[in-house]
Amino acid sequence: MRRPSQRDIAQRAGVSQTAVSLVLNGKTDSISTTTQERIRRAMTELSYVPDPAARSLRGGRNDLIGVHTYEPVFPVGPDDYFHDFLVGIEQRAVELARDLVLFASTQRPDGRRSIYGGGTNRLRLADGTVVFGLERDDDELRRLTAERYPFVVLGRRDSLPEVASVGVDYAPAVTASLTRLVEAGHRRIGYLRGRQDQTPQRDRRDAARTAETGLGITLAWYEREDTTAETGPRYWVAEGLTAVVVEATEDAPYVERLAREAGVQIPTDLSAVCLDAVPAASEAAHWSQLSIPKRAVGARALTVLTEILDGRLPADHRELHPCDDGISPATVAAPRTA
Repeated sequence: MRRPSQRDIAQRAGVSQTAVSLVLNGKTDSISTTTQERIRRAMTELSYVPDPAARSLRGGRNDLIGVHTYEPVFPVGPDDYFHDFLVGIEQRAVELARDLVLFASTQRPDGRRSIYGGGTNRLRLADGTVVFGLERDDDELRRLTAERYPFVVLGRRDSLPEVASVGVDYAPAVTASLTRLVEAGHRRIGYLRGRQDQTPQRDRRDAARTAETGLGITLAWYEREDTTAETGPRYWVAEGLTAVVVEATEDAPYVERLAREAGVQIPTDLSAVCLDAVPAASEAAHWSQLSIPKRAVGARALTVLTEILDGRLPADHRELHPCDDGISPATVAAPRTA
């Protein structure tokens, strides 16, 4: 089947090819809103997808880099988990003299975000895009790949080996955290799993299981949804646990509150480590925690994208960056029974 052309769009919308080209390249100052809507509607009806390679050959690079998030809102607040990633992206864009486009119009009425919410690839306005978010849509990312649209995902995604990604290697830091607890005298340690079950969470769990064997310790595994005032810190201490590692940053303040309400003192009664970075405004900000190079990873994601655009890296390039060495001793103490 012949792929639809800009001429087909022009005929369907009743406009000139020049108008179609201007809309496709984001140069809409001279195009009325009504005409733009007709052109985009025609693109949707014809299932038109622009060819990035052909656009580049025509000199269509505009040095615009897109940023798309699957989160409900862009991480502009300093305590948002993805904020420092975005800061790193912005800093690197300044160094490379690239402009950033935040794709805010991809939000659906239900609050979720979709690259193809209007039927066409909204990201085409940029030369390439950095994509992030916990609830990523793998089908959309596969479609982007099939269209040969250049993009890089923040975070490793085992289900998408064909997709370029820049992520964090959590395994060494998890091992180091458990080693620190063992060196402090702990042998019975709890592991509180979070609600997410993506590659980063599985990486942490796999590393913990490996460390459990190597360090000769016993891990007691718990689920966040099953953890209450009755089954949380008070119960853990009664069961003989002397330390807990919390997988998800959002669960650390929850455990902190449960412990305080139960009269369990951290770290006197129960040492605690978060296997993530905890926001400064969190009740658990003082916890021992991982130091994740978010800004460096964000900056590197943008660098990788530009190198893909320039043909210096393949479209499926993947790399991981380790967390900074060590955790703070803030909430790690020797167990009372040691």
